[in-house]
Amino acid sequence: MYDTILVPIDLSHKRSGVKATKIAKKLINDGGEIILISVLENVPTYIEAELPQGLRENTKKEAILQLTTIAKENGTGSNVQIRSGHAASSILDVAKSYNADLIIVASHQPGLADYFLGSTAARIVRHAQCPVLVDR
Repeated sequence: MYDTILVPIDLSHKRSGVKATKIAKKLINDGGEIILISVLENVPTYIEAELPQGLRENTKKEAILQLTTIAKENGTGSNVQIRSGHAASSILDVAKSYNADLIIVASHQPGLADYFLGSTAARIVRHAQCPVLVDR
């Protein structure tokens, strides 16, 4: 079993994230930690300048609320992380900083570029320094 499991959740596909969280609950050791993370992609500055003021902060607050709700409803504790940047890189950075034993990532319907895995899941699988469980 595992002591530290990282579960990245794409909040636009919350159902997949909840499923991955339930898998993590089954695999975690007693006293282990499940970390839920969501990554907000950076918006180019020329676009951000046209967005309503405070939109980024409100989006972050809403993401924290959604992750906290998922954590509470599934009994995974309260370690939720919201990061900004490239999804795969941010997830791998958090996994490394917490010395994660396992990453459980959901794979969505793939496009042509990454037919068998979604692009974020594929990058995580290729570059993670710990085991990765891909839930489909």
